[in-house]
Amino acid sequence: MLRVGLTGGIGAGKSAVASRLAERGAVIIDADKLAREVVAAGTPGLAEVVEAFGSGVLTGDGELDRPALGAKVFGDEPARRRLERIIHPRVRARTVEMTAAAAPDAIVVNDVPLLVEAGLPGTYHLALVVETRLESRLRRLRETRGMATEEATARISAQADDARRRAACDVLLENNGTLEQLHDRVDRLYRERLVPFERHLRLRTSAPLGPELVIAEPDPTWPEQAARLIARIRHATGAEAAVEHIGSTAVAGLPAKDIIDLMLAVRTLDEADALADRLAEAGFPRRPGEWADNTRGVPGETWPKRLHGNADPGRPVNLHVRVTGSPGWRFALLMRDHLRAIPAAREAYAAAKAQWALQHQDRSAYGEAKEPWFDTEARAADDWAEETGWEPGT
Repeated sequence: MLRVGLTGGIGAGKSAVASRLAERGAVIIDADKLAREVVAAGTPGLAEVVEAFGSGVLTGDGELDRPALGAKVFGDEPARRRLERIIHPRVRARTVEMTAAAAPDAIVVNDVPLLVEAGLPGTYHLALVVETRLESRLRRLRETRGMATEEATARISAQADDARRRAACDVLLENNGTLEQLHDRVDRLYRERLVPFERHLRLRTSAPLGPELVIAEPDPTWPEQAARLIARIRHATGAEAAVEHIGSTAVAGLPAKDIIDLMLAVRTLDEADALADRLAEAGFPRRPGEWADNTRGVPGETWPKRLHGNADPGRPVNLHVRVTGSPGWRFALLMRDHLRAIPAAREAYAAAKAQWALQHQDRSAYGEAKEPWFDTEARAADDWAEETGWEPGT
């Protein structure tokens, strides 16, 4: 089952995206709808709200008077948090029930307005954000919800801004055109990413990388993308998991294959194998085969590791699971930090990459061509480490 988080600011068009995903076959779990259900008339949730905020939050029919409750909590942080302590656990419990009831091959989309504010993107396999220009959002809130401009502006300001949502989510769905254009974007996302993602996740296979070599220009969002992936890995394996962004995409200004390299450090390979199922469930299945690192400086010697990929076809990943203190673990961190610190080394590597790319058309041959350079880099990086007192993690 693929679990997707969907968010967007008030008035951005999130409901339109959820409706279209439902038409395509996704199971939608609407957090706002559940938040209303758990405080419906006669529920324990409503009884607790009345106990906390008084009978003045009820209508004459015994229903929750939402404007009255809103007036009590809006702008009052302690009151808002008290209300959240009543509603959120009940919404989470109902979400778990509905998710468990979905089919094993379902694409379950959780529509959560405060996904980013609550720090939840890393708990999903993928996070989507709907974004719309401010003036359009204000107009929609006036026309569809009857809000005055001042109220609409205040509601928008109380939520995370667009930049924060964009950084926290994997997919941006712009909604500045027609409804038909939005539907086209959603349909393409569902067909080309969500459906194959679910299939790879269920079968515990990585989305294929393909043999062709493409060296991309530096992407300033690579670190943000890596941070989102790391959050998922830590959610699956433990908040204290030692996960690092490594490789060329971790070095600002360096051209690279558009593949995010990450490294999870473990005490033993038995520990790595014990984590394999949790990583696969999080979307990072183990790649088949035996994998090992060149020990650099000990000719012919290698050190075993585990390698995982990504079930998501929209974000190629190599997750190297290495034993802490092993040659490969140390070299990955040292090379990254050396290239970050020494512009001349970084520029020489970029020039070499361009030359290798001209000479080789596939990733395998390109990788073999880099080995002599890595040996030279290892020696230079070791010298730099000795001169500067570098240690892993410093």
